[in-house]
Amino acid sequence: MIRRATEADLGRVVELLVLGAIPGGPPRAEDVADLEPYVAALCEVDDTGGAVLVAELDGEVIGVCQLIVFRHLQSRGGRCAELESVHVHPDHRGTGVGGALVRDAIGRARALGCYRVQLTSNAVRQDTHRFYEGLGFAPSHVGFKMGLG
Repeated sequence: MIRRATEADLGRVVELLVLGAIPGGPPRAEDVADLEPYVAALCEVDDTGGAVLVAELDGEVIGVCQLIVFRHLQSRGGRCAELESVHVHPDHRGTGVGGALVRDAIGRARALGCYRVQLTSNAVRQDTHRFYEGLGFAPSHVGFKMGLG
């Protein structure tokens, strides 16, 4: 079942973020022991039209995906959607959970009138790139990031 995340899900969601980190990559600031910042973020995400989605199986959250919706100046001020933090518990990868999460997010973006769904994926995640391509995404741009703190 794919549904919107609730505050009660946040401990498991943060755990999935940690499990989805690139081994040997930069340290992340995720902290399962302090969920207050995540509670505030979840409320703000909901207030801006986006959603944090979770995949649940037998009462356990096994996947997460954040849908961000924002207004572009281009495309006549159209709405655009971005997917972030798509993570599935390692025990459930390759079972269709990630695809179900992404398809649900795409459906929500379409229902909100978005003209495009976009995402970035770390260059080292070749298996993930094949996953997204299999869902219909095309590698069309090169992404750049700058950490600010």
